[in-house]
Amino acid sequence: MSNLTQNDSGLDLARSARTETKTGHRRRLLRVLFVHRDAEVVDNCLEELKKAQFTVSADFVLNLAQCGERLRSESYDVVVAEYPCPSLKGSKSLQVLHKELQETPLLFVASALRSESIAQLAADGAFDYVERDHVAQLPMAIRQALNEKKLREELEEARKALRHSQSLYRALVDNPAYGIFRCNAEGETIAVNQALASMLGYASKEELLAANHSTDLLASFRGGSSLVGRSAVAKRIEPIEIDWKRRDGATLKARLSGRAAYDDKGDFAGYEIIAVDVTEQRSLEEQLRHQASSDSLTGLSNHRCLFEVLHAEICRSNRTGREFSLVLLDLDGLKQVNDRFGHLTGDRALCRLGEILKDCCRSIDTAARHGGDEFALVLPETGSADATLVARRICELLMNEIEEPALSVSFGIASHPIDAATIGTLLYAADRALYGMKSWRPGHAPSGPSTIDDQNDLERRKSNG
Repeated sequence: MSNLTQNDSGLDLARSARTETKTGHRRRLLRVLFVHRDAEVVDNCLEELKKAQFTVSADFVLNLAQCGERLRSESYDVVVAEYPCPSLKGSKSLQVLHKELQETPLLFVASALRSESIAQLAADGAFDYVERDHVAQLPMAIRQALNEKKLREELEEARKALRHSQSLYRALVDNPAYGIFRCNAEGETIAVNQALASMLGYASKEELLAANHSTDLLASFRGGSSLVGRSAVAKRIEPIEIDWKRRDGATLKARLSGRAAYDDKGDFAGYEIIAVDVTEQRSLEEQLRHQASSDSLTGLSNHRCLFEVLHAEICRSNRTGREFSLVLLDLDGLKQVNDRFGHLTGDRALCRLGEILKDCCRSIDTAARHGGDEFALVLPETGSADATLVARRICELLMNEIEEPALSVSFGIASHPIDAATIGTLLYAADRALYGMKSWRPGHAPSGPSTIDDQNDLERRKSNG
């Protein structure tokens, strides 16, 4: 592909960040509280964490009551709970557990997890689980949960910093870091400070005032602007964020806050406004939001974002009556690629597929890494026939790449509401169609059944001999 060279540095940075995160989690002691009645399952979980080079300190309880008592006296990095669990009956029990956990990540080890159980977990906001027969996935799930917790903490710290800065506006009114301007009762700007001039790229206050008088650069409050609110006691400026243009044309995000000003006689004389440049902070918050909802390797949406999109699309489809399709894709032979060429090449193979998914997406589509070598495409306003065309186009693009090793992909398609009505059943139907395609013609794509209807036809033919 033409953009492979320019993407190499970004790929290396993403891989380096992911390696540092994994190493950081392994170095420190991981405190785990198990809420589980089966000692064998707990032992298997600990063994997998040991294989993943975690240093673990584990405690064990049998039910929700004991879990709550332990959480009130001890702190843990993660709670691993049995599902289904006799002490977790219904949404209310899960809400009680979430309240006890506060910010501690919760993972379920699920046995015989049915599609309706998956949907219930999704409805209650608990997307993180591993199946009992696949506890080898537990270390990856724990790493992801800890990373998301760290991102939430960083975002909350950023919000606290902003709230703290707002409380210091008046105390720091003379601080050169805060732009200040004053307007009269008619809303005309009559004074600015040097900090505001510098913020907007002007050499002096006089130059900024002259530019404002000719272009209305600063916000005007004539005619009861929406920035102005009135209280029973005093007039005030309700905090608001606006986009300003600097002298060089660049956009600056400014947070405005202030109060009414009065003359010596107590008459209303205008407003004093404090402007804070929050451009960098908003950019950081956007980066954190993106990291919390994206896969660190491929840059696609992660499984949590996928669940949120599916929930939104099901609600929209139920409201409008218009169908949408889910395409599940599985990269064929990733283990063989890793074994033969190394994990760096395996990571690159995942990224190659991710880049093709991005290229094939419309602005309303969502491409996500579902986990491991599985990917997903959510295609709004799309039936199974059109979704099949998209999937086959992806197969062709991947097959025609000149980069080695050659790759192929299998896919399965399910549509809402024709094939399934919930998140869990939709994923199950698409997954069933995907593995029907693999069993139809192993190692080859894109032949074989690719939709749930194709899979049903295949099974009928097999049963009829």
